[in-house]
Amino acid sequence: MSPPLLPTENKVTPWYKQFWPWFLIGLLFSSIIVSSTFAVLSIRTADGMVVQEDYYEHGKAINMVFAKQERARELNLSAELRLDPLTSDIVIDLAGDTHPDTLYLDFIFPTEDDRDQSFVLEHVRDGRYITQGPDNMRYRWYIQLQPERQEADWRLVGEATFPDENSVALLPGGRPDSE
Repeated sequence: MSPPLLPTENKVTPWYKQFWPWFLIGLLFSSIIVSSTFAVLSIRTADGMVVQEDYYEHGKAINMVFAKQERARELNLSAELRLDPLTSDIVIDLAGDTHPDTLYLDFIFPTEDDRDQSFVLEHVRDGRYITQGPDNMRYRWYIQLQPERQEADWRLVGEATFPDENSVALLPGGRPDSE
């Protein structure tokens, strides 16, 4: 006769020596660290967006922009902007019924308002205006041209991607002509 079979002892390892509890705890801690990092980044960095609280005033401002662009259309104004890649000169040829002594040019970056740039152009001759521009202009910009810094009578607008474009047409924007 054979000796009686003794039950084999299964060694149960404690939980802290197994893989799956540590894997699940690691997932939990990594999600806490990532979400905390994103929370800190969102609090410390401003997105530059402005919350409109007074929609009526904003609507009136939009109508004033349309009126400036309509006035530019009435004066038959248009302009061509060139940015010289060697000298960084900004040259604008203004065509139309008026030629003020100075023009104000704004380069507006679409997403970051701290990158916006403003220039004053001096009238040289026959509707040509020149100023020194920035070195190494890059990316996409909205462009506004007007005869005065504040309370301008008219405005020309355009859009350009530098350094890809040689010349940019600045036209009265806003509503299209009804024909």
